[in-house]
Amino acid sequence: MTSLEALVALNQLPKIGPIRVRRLLERFDSAEAILSATKDRLIQVDEIGEQTANILVKWQDHADPVKEIGEVKQRGLSIITPEDAVFPPSLRQAYDAPLLLYVWGKLEERDRHAIGVVGTRRITHYGREATKKLSYQLAHAGFTIISGLARGVDTVAHEGAIAAGGRTVAVLGSGLAQLFPAENLGLAEKIASGHGAVLSEFPLHTPPDKQTFPQRNRIVAAWSEALLVTECPLRSGSLITANLASDYGRQVYAVPGPINAPTSMGCNKLIRDGATLVMDAGDIVEDLGELPFARQSSLPEKDSHAVPELPPEEAKVFSALGEGESGVDRLIERTGLPAQTVSATLMKLEMRRLVRALPGFRYVKR
Repeated sequence: MTSLEALVALNQLPKIGPIRVRRLLERFDSAEAILSATKDRLIQVDEIGEQTANILVKWQDHADPVKEIGEVKQRGLSIITPEDAVFPPSLRQAYDAPLLLYVWGKLEERDRHAIGVVGTRRITHYGREATKKLSYQLAHAGFTIISGLARGVDTVAHEGAIAAGGRTVAVLGSGLAQLFPAENLGLAEKIASGHGAVLSEFPLHTPPDKQTFPQRNRIVAAWSEALLVTECPLRSGSLITANLASDYGRQVYAVPGPINAPTSMGCNKLIRDGATLVMDAGDIVEDLGELPFARQSSLPEKDSHAVPELPPEEAKVFSALGEGESGVDRLIERTGLPAQTVSATLMKLEMRRLVRALPGFRYVKR
């Protein structure tokens, strides 16, 4: 049995989990040694009772690593472990790090510089615009956007990163052969086809349930350099992710919302309890320090008054702003550009710190 086969087998076993496996690895030399150990030796390890020892001794009743690895290869997927260079260091260092990750797509070394973006599944127009803007800006600045491929904020965060030409990682609360939600299969394919990776710690055919989502959330929290919550109510899995991020020592950021909007109550509470209020990606970038890559010019210093030479569309929208406030409809009328182009261009100008967004989707030059 190879080391990978042994890890896959341990990962397939019920009621074990990564924390217990790591405790076992401290006692035994390898994953293979754990699976060949006697019941008496297994019980001597802390938190390994008779039930767990019986599962380990009879592991072949629960796991078939050869079949699992064969299906992984057949599906064009891969499996990485903490021993692999592309396994994110921040996740490797977590006390409850996954034993392995099933990967659809490709991870790169730069994906270690990740910002988690999470929020409600029942996203509002306000939450959609905030998530799209901030995810786009952060991805354009060189950060990988990591989220959970769920409906709502997660979906918009992945889409924003792709629109920026950046990278994004989707962490599932199910096995890769049980992708959930099914309507995001197209988005998952787009991510895996060159924009990042879709991954899971669960065996291929694991269905989603109430336990798998919190487990997924811990990966997002531990992997990220910082966590951004763009919109969520008081009862939300995003608050669990935010608490996990704090436990891992990550800075938590939140987008404020109206005090009478239930969909923003969770974010407002996070800010009240110590999360950093965010209105622009620059608020996060300045805290984290140096940008990951050479795209640092995308976010000039706030006190810079020089207007750089702009691409044609950006120059056209910037000129159309004039000296006062302008709504998006007026800018569309003045420029003759499609609404989608104007919205995307305004995001780029915000990122360059040349314009500032005002309430009611109005903009003004800085």
